Amino acid sequence: MRTFLWMLCLVLISAETASGGGVPISAPGHPPQLVFACELDTEALQKLFADPAVMSDLTALHAGVALALGDLSAGRAGVVRRLNEAGIPVTAWLALPKDQGYYLNAGNEPQAAARFAEFQQWTAANGLRWAAIGLDIEPNIQEFAAMRNHKLRLLATLAGRYFETGRVRRARAAYEALIHRMQASGYLVETYQFPFIVDERDAHTTLLERLFGLVDVRGNREVLMLYTSFNHAMDSAVIWKYGPAAQAIAVGSTKSDPATDAQFPPLNWEEFGHDLIVASHYSQTVGVYSLEGCVNQGFLPRLRTMDWSQPVTIPADAVQKVNRMRSRIHLALWMGTNLPWFVLVVVVSCGWWWIAIRRKRRRWSGGKS
Repeated sequence: MRTFLWMLCLVLISAETASGGGVPISAPGHPPQLVFACELDTEALQKLFADPAVMSDLTALHAGVALALGDLSAGRAGVVRRLNEAGIPVTAWLALPKDQGYYLNAGNEPQAAARFAEFQQWTAANGLRWAAIGLDIEPNIQEFAAMRNHKLRLLATLAGRYFETGRVRRARAAYEALIHRMQASGYLVETYQFPFIVDERDAHTTLLERLFGLVDVRGNREVLMLYTSFNHAMDSAVIWKYGPAAQAIAVGSTKSDPATDAQFPPLNWEEFGHDLIVASHYSQTVGVYSLEGCVNQGFLPRLRTMDWSQPVTIPADAVQKVNRMRSRIHLALWMGTNLPWFVLVVVVSCGWWWIAIRRKRRRWSGGKS
């Protein structure tokens, strides 16, 4: 479900390659604080953490877990208590029921506030402890999927949102108020954002917020989701390019999905290791999506013995692709933001051309008579 905005990125990438050397990245020499995201359903979640090897690996790595709260069940609370007892920091990845869109965005801020109230009650009733709360801000994929076969409806929806500047202001205000409410309750708050939010800020526009319901808000820390599994040819260059603007970075995906693996296979160990080292060059905390993917591929034991001093060189062609991608994203944002002016110029030009043709016809008719 994380492919939506990345598809916008992929169509902008050229197949050209660069010549010359790549970009060397100095290794940090020590592991960052790793936080593994996990969004299994409750039954699978209980099974995962019933494995003592998983708990042992997480403890040895001094890692945390960001747990998606798609449900607030007793079984999920039991897993959190077990992590609390083991001293493993747990981030509450606040999620909505799937029929409400799951991810947070400009279309469901009232549901997000209600979910936090339910979360507080559930936390108190079960005596749970949290290192932070995470707000994953993404478009409502279900909404766009429902309009996939109704192109006119989709275009009408996007056209209407193009001019909804008030929607952006209301969503920002609502989520800022929710974040302040969380902080007043004693929680650190993280926001998980697509990297394109950085491009939008650079372009001084709100186009993506208006069209897709993204919300440009920050809590105590913003985490950029820099997943190279959506285009392996870009290598770690995406992390290198967006890393300087990130307060924290999440890498991925290590999770296999039969529905998407043919087009977006998960990272292998070498790719995953390179991404971790490049990310840790810019951030002391690195998120990983996902824990279950790492467990299934046997990555946790290998992380315990990983050499964090190994250097990484990002290939030159990958760097050039990402540079070109960002240039085209900025151009697309500029053109999209100024679309009304382009339309006005076209209308005025067509009007001027029509008037000029009419005058020529009149002069020609007058000459004939």
